Amino acid sequence: MKVLIVGSIALDTIETPAGKVVEVLGGAAVYSSIACSFFSPVQMVGVVGDDFPQAHEKIFQRKKIDTAGLVKLPGKTFRWEGKYFADLNQRETLRTELNVFDRFSPDLPPSYRDTHYIFLANIHPSLQLKVLDQARKPKLVVCDTMNLWINTARKDLDRLIPRVDILMLNDEEARMLTGEYQLARAGGSLLKKGLLAVVIKRGEHGATVFHRQGVFFAPAYPLEDVKDPTGAGDSFAGGFIGYLAKSGKQTFPEIKRAAIYGSVLASFTVQEFSLKRLLQIKSSDINQRFREFKNLVSF
Repeated sequence: MKVLIVGSIALDTIETPAGKVVEVLGGAAVYSSIACSFFSPVQMVGVVGDDFPQAHEKIFQRKKIDTAGLVKLPGKTFRWEGKYFADLNQRETLRTELNVFDRFSPDLPPSYRDTHYIFLANIHPSLQLKVLDQARKPKLVVCDTMNLWINTARKDLDRLIPRVDILMLNDEEARMLTGEYQLARAGGSLLKKGLLAVVIKRGEHGATVFHRQGVFFAPAYPLEDVKDPTGAGDSFAGGFIGYLAKSGKQTFPEIKRAAIYGSVLASFTVQEFSLKRLLQIKSSDINQRFREFKNLVSF
């Protein structure tokens, strides 16, 4: 089954203890689309400027990502620059230039409106709502959000959540959204809003899935070398929904497997800067690491 992915497309400048890269391909829609493409065909919706490198467009073509929803506007592509500290859990945003992304208003091509699986990457909740208003009968909607929208667009976010099946956010955001410090309470509180499941991402500490039928923990893969954590959460989300679209099921056991596949894709992402490692791996590499994950949690 196809997956519709809506989000940012960026040129990132990133510095970590492992080095620095300048204006490499990034953005939530990009990481999640590449990760998803290992499991299911992707329809990507986003905006770039007329300075967007043709080499990056060829990457989308190589991964067979449908870019009918990719809009090119006069001006510069969205740019972000950040620096990570020694433990890689903390970063400082040095520069954010929205450029054409400030004018982003997702308009789905007619061929996208009947897509059953939708991932709303981290954009303003009003834009996420606009996407859902154009979608006809989605079977599964997964949505990511962030602390900025919790603080500045709470009304839109409160309107959005009842229309979503699975909500993704980090531990800090879950506490902010619910007012509950204990994550178990926060997860339970969010489920009461009618969600099928809540995925609380915790970086190098993995992710916890709160489902109507129980709780599941997906660990992060133990890596000796991490070069760049940018895009790990979006790669997790792409692998997660990509697997569910391929499976065609939303049972608790399948959501557990989706969370492990998400962790697998995230673990590859952080091994290199930008998309370098994701573009090197094959499905066999993913399946091998999935088996290693099973050994991690088996006792």
